[in-house]
Amino acid sequence: MSRTLDDKAGVHVGHRLTMEVKKKMTTDTSADNDAINAWLPVTASRNAKWWYSAFHNLTAMVGAGVLTLPYAMSMMGWGPGSVILILSWIITLFTLWQMVEMHEMVPGERLDRYHELGQKAFGEKLGLYIVVPLQLLVEVGTCIVYMVTGGNSLKKFHETVCPSCQEIRGSYWIVVFASVNFVLSLCPNFNSISAVSLAAAVMSLAYSTIAWVASLKKGTVPNVDYGYKAHSTADGVFNFMTAMGDVAFAYAGHNVVLEIQATIPSTPEKPSKIAMWKGVIVAYLGVGFCYFPVAFIGYYIFGNSVDDNILITLEKPSWLIAAANMFVIIHVIGGYQVFSMPVFDMMETFLVKRMKFRPCFTLRFVARTVFVLLTMLVGICIPFFGSLLGFLGGFAFAPTTYFVSKSMQLDLPCIIWLKLYKPRRFSLSWIVNWTCIVLGVLLAILAPIGSLRKIIISAEHYKFFS
Repeated sequence: MSRTLDDKAGVHVGHRLTMEVKKKMTTDTSADNDAINAWLPVTASRNAKWWYSAFHNLTAMVGAGVLTLPYAMSMMGWGPGSVILILSWIITLFTLWQMVEMHEMVPGERLDRYHELGQKAFGEKLGLYIVVPLQLLVEVGTCIVYMVTGGNSLKKFHETVCPSCQEIRGSYWIVVFASVNFVLSLCPNFNSISAVSLAAAVMSLAYSTIAWVASLKKGTVPNVDYGYKAHSTADGVFNFMTAMGDVAFAYAGHNVVLEIQATIPSTPEKPSKIAMWKGVIVAYLGVGFCYFPVAFIGYYIFGNSVDDNILITLEKPSWLIAAANMFVIIHVIGGYQVFSMPVFDMMETFLVKRMKFRPCFTLRFVARTVFVLLTMLVGICIPFFGSLLGFLGGFAFAPTTYFVSKSMQLDLPCIIWLKLYKPRRFSLSWIVNWTCIVLGVLLAILAPIGSLRKIIISAEHYKFFS
């Protein structure tokens, strides 16, 4: 009898020790995760103000794409071009509002990253498979395009201020642009690049204003033609498809929204969405101020003779065009940092949590340097500026801004909203979301076709590393 009681006591003590060990392991694991999250770029700092949201979003949204909008208008014409441009502004503002609302849709839980929102809707594994490849394609693609844009703008600046100087190859200018990003990429988190992002946001307003004011001052070109810029019906159709991709690229800023909102403090009394939405409204007013005057005035002045970068078409006054190109350079430096930060977060999360590397500066230095180097090399190889915007706009930005699913043909914010909130069929919310999804599907199918065709045509005359 005594032995039986001793056995039971031993089992009870053993069970209690096991529970204490498990509890300690859980506490240690939680502490380790907290320490890692305090090191990762997205969750390291949560003291951002609402105006941080404004200029981060403005920097992410306004970029290389605004300079190609008059060219897109020339391929679509006044009617279709105006409708698509305005409709895109409305749709992206609506879907961005959805993202802001869904950041803290579960009380006490913050969905700090785009893929976490996908996992909430589609499950742990499927959410990753749907969101991460597309988000990486968008953000890495943007960084590559910004490498090309920065290099082209540096080249244009040099040629403008020193027309008699010896011409320097475009690939060298991309290397020069990349050297700045090698240094800035070592900034640890979003809040540490706030000054860079602010400068970039101001520059975006500045060069956009220069573009449309200088166009107005130049006056309508003689015999301006607003007809479709095509030699045949087939050319017209493909050009229209490319233009839709250009517009999609110009409005692609959703991929960093949740990561930006993650830096804003949140309490039950004052959730982060209040400050975030205030910043988004300011940013989108800035987007409208940049996009619509540049697109409409640029097309009105030059018609279908406008280049795929309006600053190239504007040759005089030379000092003003040189200043505009320098503003573009500063802006795309900031844009590169904003779009690369979520990529750095993914890379460092994988290296620390999966590969079990110790969080340290050396790890960060190596990982980020390799990323900047790769985007630089790809940018040197494929500098088809206008067509690359359209291809990425249709193939990458459209899926993540307008839609995503297994076939990359559904609207990601809208489909998640429908899945998580389950609005009543044929209600206003249901109709609006499905309308966005249908438009996104059409964009995803059509835009990459036209842009890929143009890239193939351009490749026939291009010498690599030129």
